[in-house]
Amino acid sequence: MTDRSSVHDTFVIDRHFKAAPGRVFHAFADREAKGKWFGGPDMKREDEVFEFREGGRESVVSVLGDGTRFGYYVTYTDIVPDERIVYTYEMTMNGQRISVSVATLEMRPGKDGGTDFVLTEQGVYLDGLDNPAQRRQGTEDLLGALDATL
Repeated sequence: MTDRSSVHDTFVIDRHFKAAPGRVFHAFADREAKGKWFGGPDMKREDEVFEFREGGRESVVSVLGDGTRFGYYVTYTDIVPDERIVYTYEMTMNGQRISVSVATLEMRPGKDGGTDFVLTEQGVYLDGLDNPAQRRQGTEDLLGALDATL
C-alpha cells in the first residue's frame, strides 16, 4: 500500500517584464507564443490541447529522455484580457496525480511601459511525489524562459 500524504502551500512570485501587459498576456493566451517558452528543450510533447477561454482546457504530456511522462491538465476559470488569468491544474507523473493547484496571474502596467507581474499559486502536493520547493523552482524557471522570449 502507498503511503498517502498531502502538503499544502502557497507561493507568490513577483516579476517585472520589459514587455507591455498585452504582450505578456499574449504569451499565455496564444498557442504558438506559449510553445516558445513553456516546457523544456529536451522534452517531447504529446496529446496537446489548447483552448484558451473561460471554461476551456489545456493539456500536454511531456516525455523526458528517460521515458518519464509528466501530464499538465488545465481548466481556465477567469480571464481578463491583458490583466488576469485564473486557472486550476493538476500534474501527473507516469499517470499518477502528483499535485493539484489554483494559479492566479496578474499583469499591471509598469512605470517604464513594461509589466509588473504577480503569480500566486495555491497547491496541494500529493503522496511525496512533488513538493512546494520543486514547484516554485520549476515556475521560476518557466518565467525566466518567458522573459527570454519577450
